[in-house]
Formats: sequence, structure tokens, C-alpha cells
Amino acid sequence: MNWDDTAPSTAEESAGAPADRLVAADADGEENAVEAALRPKDLDEFVGQERVREQLDLVLKAALARGATADHVLLSGAPGLGKTTLSMIIAAEMGAPIRITSGPAIQHAGDLAAILSSLQEGEVLFLDEIHRMSRPAEEMLYMAMEDFRVDVIVGKGPGATAIPLELPPFTLVGATTRAGLLPPPLRDRFGFTGHMEFYAPAELQRVIHRSAGLLDVAIEPEGAAEIAGRSRGTPRIANRLLRRVRDYAQVKADGVITREVAAQALGVYEVDGRGLDRLDRAVLTALLKLFGGGPVGLSTLAVAVGEERETVEEVAEPFLVREGLLARTPRGRIATPAAWAHLGLVPPQQAGGGGQHGLFEA
Repeated sequence: MNWDDTAPSTAEESAGAPADRLVAADADGEENAVEAALRPKDLDEFVGQERVREQLDLVLKAALARGATADHVLLSGAPGLGKTTLSMIIAAEMGAPIRITSGPAIQHAGDLAAILSSLQEGEVLFLDEIHRMSRPAEEMLYMAMEDFRVDVIVGKGPGATAIPLELPPFTLVGATTRAGLLPPPLRDRFGFTGHMEFYAPAELQRVIHRSAGLLDVAIEPEGAAEIAGRSRGTPRIANRLLRRVRDYAQVKADGVITREVAAQALGVYEVDGRGLDRLDRAVLTALLKLFGGGPVGLSTLAVAVGEERETVEEVAEPFLVREGLLARTPRGRIATPAAWAHLGLVPPQQAGGGGQHGLFEA
């Protein structure tokens, strides 16, 4: 129900992740168009992120009471958690238009100056993946955010002059998947910073039930729970899985999504009970069966899986680490006991205490 990242700028895309990966948290332009009808229109409709919603509600209502433009907002968190959706809600709550762009699209200070100079008073500028903006544009943004003014350089060399350009008050909403890459001077200019957390299964069930209603799909609570448990804590993935299960239910069943139908459908799409897909299981299987659970180097593991090193490191490993199935150590990648249990394998007996058992028995 809540999505973000309109520009193709996530780590998965840059790493060359499979484009048809059902559990990828990013979305292309076509999927964004499909999801547009499911986006919540106000904070009351927005599911999850209770702390961010409550704080943001106070910021927006206070600005409306003062008749002022809302403070600049920075939203951070993994892809698919609702950053773009919240930016649209901010504009809707303030009764203002919204302009959407991304950091990678702003390569020169002139690109940013052209956008800023065309803003209307009170307009919301959503800047996705703000940490990927060029340094000259970033430095121009400092003055624009603080003083609502930019200096346009005319001419070159010793004869160049700076012409100050006054800007109407506006609200910048910046979104980033890597808040640590933002320079402190830029972070300090945001009046409100919200960090988006992964969703609990109960929250995802609410997302799925709402989306099913909008899609006119009959779904039982157990069916929603089955989809939620495989959605990696991400609303975008939950809605994508819901649409695929809907297709299966319409073709193979009576159109009603039950637990059995959801499990069978996601089995067809190779998404298991913990949300692991083919790539995730291939990494774990190679680690366990070929290398006895590790430790093994990243390059060796990537060759065994038949994927690029960057794909394994940036696409598969983050979720495996978050689920406690894989550990990154100075000696290499190591499977945890949970990985052996998930694949139904028995760990080999380790001699002495220097192997995998020594790491996890302490």
C-alpha cells in the first residue's frame, strides 16, 4: 500500500539484479503506474510507521495553523516502505502541488536552479535518492533550503558574476536509502527527519486487506497472513505478491485467496515461507552444500552461484543477514544454524572449536 523510489536508483538495480525478481523492493515505471491506484491519499489511510506518522501529522498541522510552509522533511529507509507515498501525502495535506525528481537526474547546479526557479509558493519538491545528487547542486541546495535563494553564475572566468535569484517558500522532501551518505550540512537543514522501519506481519496484513479491497479480490485472513509472512516486511512486495496470488486464484481456484491458495501460488513463483526466492536459496544452498557452511570468500560464493559478485553482495545478502541466515565475517561468509534448519540440512560435525560451531556456541 505504501511505496517509494520512482527513479531506478536502488542497490539492486545498480548491482544488476534479475529484472523479474518478485521479491525485489524496487519498482520500475510500469509497476509504479499499476500501484498508483493503491496508494493511500492521507495520513489516516497510511498503514504502519506509527511514530513517523504521528510526528509528521504534528508538523503539518502546525504549519497549516500558522499559514506557513511546512519544514523540509527527510525520509530514510529501505526501498518500498512508503517514502514517495508520504511525500505525496505531505503535498495533499498541505493542499500544495508536488514536483518529483531524483538525485541522479540532477548532475549540474543548473539543473537544480531550473527546477527551483519554476516552483510555486508552497509547492512540495520531492527529491528521491537525494544522496546521489552532484556536489555542485548539493551546495546550491544549502542556500535554497535555508534562505530560499540561489546564486546563478553568469559568464566564465574572472568576468563571471553571481546573480541572486529569490525563490518562493517551498517544502523539500528528500528521500534516501543511505542516510549515512548525506553530508551533515545537508542533514542539518531538514526540520524533520523520519526513519522508515520494516513492517510487522500484522501491519502487512492490514496493507494486503486494504489493497485486496481496492483490487476487488476476495481474501481470507489466513490467506493475507500467508502473503504477509513472505513479504520481507515491505508493503511494495506484499502488494506485488498479492497481485500474483490473485492471478493464480482466478485461474487455478475459485478466485478466493485462502491460505492454501496463497501457499500454492507463491510456491509456483518460488517464494518460500520466509520470503526467500530462487537467488536467496541458491546462495544458501551453495554455502551449505559446497562449502560446508563456510567460511567462504564472496567471489568464490558468487562463482558457485553463477552470479556477479555485486549481485550476491548487494541483492541477496542483505535480506539473508537480516533474517539471521548468513553472517559476514572477516574470514568470509558463514551460514548460521538457522540456515541449516531452514533448508532442512544437518550441519557437518566440526573438528575442534575453530569452525562454524565455535562462532555460534559461545
